[in-house]
Amino acid sequence: MLDIVELSRLQFALTALYHFLFVPLTLGLSFILVIMETTYVVTGKEVYKDMTKFWGKLFAINFALGVTTGITMEFQFGTNWSYYSHYVGDIFGAPLAIEALLAFFLESTFVGLFLFGWDRLSKKQHLIATYCVAFGSNLSAMWILVANGWMQFPTGSEFNFETMRMEMTSFLDLWLNPAAQNKLLHTLSAGYVAGAMFVLSISAFYILKGRDLAFAKRSFAIAATFGLISTAGVIIMGDESGYEVGQTQPVKLAAMEADWETQPAPASWHLFAIPNQAERKNDVEISIPFMGGMIATRSLDGTYLGLRELEARNIERVRKGIVAYGLLEELRAQKKAGQVDEATKAQFLEVREDLGYGLLLKRYTDKVVDATESQIRAAAQDTIPNVAPVFWSFRVMAGVAGLIALLIFGAFMQSLRNKVQQSPWLLKGILWGLPLPWIGIECGWFLAEYGRQPWAIQDVLPVGVANSSLTTGDLWFSIGLLCALYTIFLVAEMYLMFKYGRLGPSALKTGRYYFEQSTK
Repeated sequence: MLDIVELSRLQFALTALYHFLFVPLTLGLSFILVIMETTYVVTGKEVYKDMTKFWGKLFAINFALGVTTGITMEFQFGTNWSYYSHYVGDIFGAPLAIEALLAFFLESTFVGLFLFGWDRLSKKQHLIATYCVAFGSNLSAMWILVANGWMQFPTGSEFNFETMRMEMTSFLDLWLNPAAQNKLLHTLSAGYVAGAMFVLSISAFYILKGRDLAFAKRSFAIAATFGLISTAGVIIMGDESGYEVGQTQPVKLAAMEADWETQPAPASWHLFAIPNQAERKNDVEISIPFMGGMIATRSLDGTYLGLRELEARNIERVRKGIVAYGLLEELRAQKKAGQVDEATKAQFLEVREDLGYGLLLKRYTDKVVDATESQIRAAAQDTIPNVAPVFWSFRVMAGVAGLIALLIFGAFMQSLRNKVQQSPWLLKGILWGLPLPWIGIECGWFLAEYGRQPWAIQDVLPVGVANSSLTTGDLWFSIGLLCALYTIFLVAEMYLMFKYGRLGPSALKTGRYYFEQSTK
């Protein structure tokens, strides 16, 4: 039976996964609209204006639902994770506040100008509004991912025993956190690929049906070019993100690769494996020699630790965490008495980095300083996530990225050769491949969040102590309500997308159809 912590995690996971069905398309379509409208302003051809209007209508539908589903997530930090909000709110709240005050307001304001300003603004003024929508969307993503990156690699902050909270020491370190910046570029490029595949798929549908051909071919060509560049970005930043994970989250890396033992350099890479969590081994594995070391360390002589060795190392960190917890209690008692001993404070500062590992014991005992050896080992075992979901989510994500790259490369080459109509199998593959970016993106987010369990903040705050004091009944009710409401939103989006997608660009102007001869 699921407890309060697991139900809170489930609710947040469902909210985040639903919300991120809409975000990538917003990111990707926004810059495709910029390209289309810039082409219209430069060339003066009406077809590009109509392209911007048509794809802009679909963008607006998606944008509205993305905003609606995203607001709920931020409220959950207060409703479901109140101790998390208390413990790290001074740091985590800063980028979220900037996102709301700067990026979201910019984006939302100019979305209105984009949609309703065609007859009220000049060409160049409207184009500026479209650029602001795109940059606002990406700025919004940046600040949210800065907050998330800090959860993965908490830098620019330290724990203050006097306030019992994490406090910011450097906003610049928070902002330029390598985990955040790698995640930002990887997420943005994945969103651009989603936008490109969306436009490619619908354009492929029109081309297969032989309708709106001039419109569809131009949209197809722009999306193929934009998608090819974005796919290269996904692959490059995916590799960079994997390397960064190895530097900052070695447990997640070892779980991604299902490496229970530390391999001698150069490590092999498990193409296929069936991890056995209970026995800490793989029942079956198919490996490619040398490739693991090349991916994880970018060398033939570098090594990375396996899960067994990492677990053994974490046993020692839990023991140090017990010491840190005991010293913290002493400092709190001294503060209450009005006199803090500098020697005790100095001892605490030496082991402060391991306090989070001491907090892992809260799952097993209220008296952390009296934890038994079995409880210490159980806490260390908790630092190893369930390997099979992490291992396979990474491979599904990578496999999907490879398939998308092939489809988009084929689309680009055939568009370059002006033989798109002569490639029905490619067009059908792109049409049916529309869900692929979302499958890859959702797997990527699952990997990022599930792979760092049991931490709400990596090495700092376990999820087991970050939750609010709710009842399971409260959580089941809110989960049911959210699922019902979000499913309605998703159905509404799909209905509207299919409706306007089937109507096509011809519906923009009565009696006007874009066949090959329409070049105005």
